[in-house]
Amino acid sequence: MNNGDLDLVVFTLYIIGITYTFNRMVDSIADRMKVEFDPKKTIAEQLKKQNLEEKLDISFSLKGMYPIDEPDSLSISIKNKSEDLAVYVDWDNSSIVGIEQRSRRVIRKSPDLIRDLAVPQIPSLIVPGKTLKESVTAEDVFKRDKETGIYSPGNPIANIPGLQKGGKPQKKMYSNFMSGKLDLEFSLDLVFRTANAAYGIAQGTNVPPVCIINCPFIIKKLPWTYALPWNKKK
Repeated sequence: MNNGDLDLVVFTLYIIGITYTFNRMVDSIADRMKVEFDPKKTIAEQLKKQNLEEKLDISFSLKGMYPIDEPDSLSISIKNKSEDLAVYVDWDNSSIVGIEQRSRRVIRKSPDLIRDLAVPQIPSLIVPGKTLKESVTAEDVFKRDKETGIYSPGNPIANIPGLQKGGKPQKKMYSNFMSGKLDLEFSLDLVFRTANAAYGIAQGTNVPPVCIINCPFIIKKLPWTYALPWNKKK
């Protein structure tokens, strides 16, 4: 084999290697999406309207990108910034509105969840100066293991793959999302009750005020170019 033939072989192998790496990179991002807050509906504005901007802080831990069949839960952090306010998170009256705009009951995740999901959940108390951290999801996301009796998330909160099994509108929605023509939305509506920390929630007619905060999210399909190492939009 002369030098020219050897150079051609090396060049061919190089092109094959580059092509393989490129195709793997494209495949790795083919079913990836980004979940972010809706910038038009900020939590801070809602807290301000209800005179709670100085008392509550709500945040979520979101990854840079997710597979198409995630996330199955949301990690939430709620801080009581007040000095004399007891804040109760009413989980049973909170809801998650999915991509098909159907409202579903919120369930807190916990290790070895074996209780009947229909059992009422005790509100979580956040005392002044403290922070509550929980993982929450929708009730219909859970599936029960027949052997252990443990409930665990078996579907994503925004069940995008499930759109393929729906009717024509759902299938069209899925197609438009996967092609990047459509962004999807879902939201978490949190219900809070507040009371004086010295007395807590009074029984009878003195029901503490209710505060509802809508936490809106947008799901964007990521193009394969997102995987490029020089992409600054990550």
